[in-house]
Amino acid sequence: MAEPDLPPAPRHAPDETRAAVNPADIRLAAMNLLSRREHSLGELRQKLRRHCEDETQVETQLQKLVDENLQSDDRYAESFARQRAQRGYGPARVRQEMREKGVGDIAIARAFESAQLDWWALAEAAFRKKFGEPGRVDLKEKSRRIRFMQYRGFSADHYQHLIDD
Repeated sequence: MAEPDLPPAPRHAPDETRAAVNPADIRLAAMNLLSRREHSLGELRQKLRRHCEDETQVETQLQKLVDENLQSDDRYAESFARQRAQRGYGPARVRQEMREKGVGDIAIARAFESAQLDWWALAEAAFRKKFGEPGRVDLKEKSRRIRFMQYRGFSADHYQHLIDD
């Protein structure tokens, strides 16, 4: 994915010789990123700070986008939760990935509530896709299957009935 069209900030130049970045350029770069897909506020902040080290200008432009409802962590979180769940990931993994992207716990909780995902059915689909039909297996294979489901972010409640004989 291409980076936004902002002039690169000089890395080693003293502050007084650093070229000022126009706030309109910051907004345009943010809008270009948002036009491709939803971004969390933390993601946008991180991407924009690569090109503009003036944190106040970045924060001002980000706040304007939030005020105009062009950026929404709630909208991002719901979209992200649905997307990752459809790829076979469980609630613990999805929640952790959202936290890494800078989404707050309140937005995450709202996203899980509004997405209304059936984690048991999703766990079963992920299990069957990887292992086929559940059945009798030795202890080593059982452990491997449990590790896979845990890695995917499902709790034991979601997959235990698939592991037990």
